[in-house]
Amino acid sequence: MKQRLKRVGVNDPVAMYQEGTFQFEDGNYERSFEHFIKAAKLGDVEAHFQLSIMYNNGHGVEKDKGKAIHHLEEATIGGHPTARYNLGVYEWNNDRNERAVKHWIIA
Repeated sequence: MKQRLKRVGVNDPVAMYQEGTFQFEDGNYERSFEHFIKAAKLGDVEAHFQLSIMYNNGHGVEKDKGKAIHHLEEATIGGHPTARYNLGVYEWNNDRNERAVKHWIIA
């Protein structure tokens, strides 16, 4: 834990993501969000995916579909397969079936 926190202190996005995950699992969603947002700004794809979930479900933040989709798209661009699949579901549910199928083929 000490090493991880040291790495968080030097803006290591992987360590920030890991700390965010530990905070999330402990139910500390606001602290989790802080770590995920920092990691996402540094390009961590997993952090973008977790932020999409947090915004979608309202964990530690107010529910916001637009921000959820933004982070889902960022994770998808970064190559996150589950984000790609979820984006396909979003497209399907919004009657953009061709786009949905393209996402699922890539995922």
